[in-house]
Amino acid sequence: MTMTPDEAAWFAESFNRLVTNVEQVLLGKTFVVRLGFTALLSEGHLLLEDYPGTGKTSFARAIAQSVSGTTNRIQFTPDLLPGDITGVSIFDQRDNEFEFHAGPIFSNIVLADEINRASPKTQAALLEVMEEGQVTVDGVTHPVGSPFMVIATQNPIEQAGTYRLPEAQLDRFLMKASIGYPDRASTLRILDGAGVAAHSTAIDPVVSAELVVEMAQLARTVHVDPTINDYVSRLVEATRSAAEVRLGVSVRGALALIRAAKTLAASNGRHYVVPDDVKALAESVLAHRLVIDAEAEFEGVTASSVIAQILIENPPPTERQAV
Repeated sequence: MTMTPDEAAWFAESFNRLVTNVEQVLLGKTFVVRLGFTALLSEGHLLLEDYPGTGKTSFARAIAQSVSGTTNRIQFTPDLLPGDITGVSIFDQRDNEFEFHAGPIFSNIVLADEINRASPKTQAALLEVMEEGQVTVDGVTHPVGSPFMVIATQNPIEQAGTYRLPEAQLDRFLMKASIGYPDRASTLRILDGAGVAAHSTAIDPVVSAELVVEMAQLARTVHVDPTINDYVSRLVEATRSAAEVRLGVSVRGALALIRAAKTLAASNGRHYVVPDDVKALAESVLAHRLVIDAEAEFEGVTASSVIAQILIENPPPTERQAV
């Protein structure tokens, strides 16, 4: 079953309501806001890496508030334990059996603040739940429900006392994005509201958790022409053969790019993917999955610059094979 034009129009209208709602908090950052909801409706997770004070936590909280579901915030610290995230089994003397006490990960949208401040063991506790939507404690599996999204933040300039996310965990994030500083007009609007504390700003939910699940299922039905699949395959293969790259994009990354492109197409009112959808998302979906060669990194090569060059060297398809 393929999405119809009417369904695409409804999807775009609902998507734009979500974006407009969050833009009350994050001014002048429409593209980043759209990326956030693209990740959510693609059933993926979002990593926000940016300088202090750019609104990472406020953005993540606004996405959570826009959806009428359950939300939790986990402040990652060096002494945080895996059980503090997933939950633990506690022996109940009255019933003479172990009872599972769910951790904060059991929520529709989870904000993992400063994720790189926790130990690798604690970071690894997120791997199963991010990939499979479930937690296994003492051999018993507990589903976290749907929708489920982890929005993690990290600060790239303060490395003391932090633990770099391993490549295996970075690959679990559908996208990595940076908010950046606002333009002058947006800064002036922010300063006009300086009397309101950032953490006290609340926005009303505009969709239910059930509607998010419905939209995510609908996004899967967007049509992808074989030439688009071939284009994505060429881009991914190019990352593996690039001289500056030690580890290229996996098949999981290629699938993630197709899933995200479907959602982006629907958010623009289209029931089919075009090459521009892939190009718009390539850096956000693929760059954080690359491992740059140490010598190239020393010379200033970045994952983003590699992706940009690959997009130039691999032209998009100009014709389609199927309708």
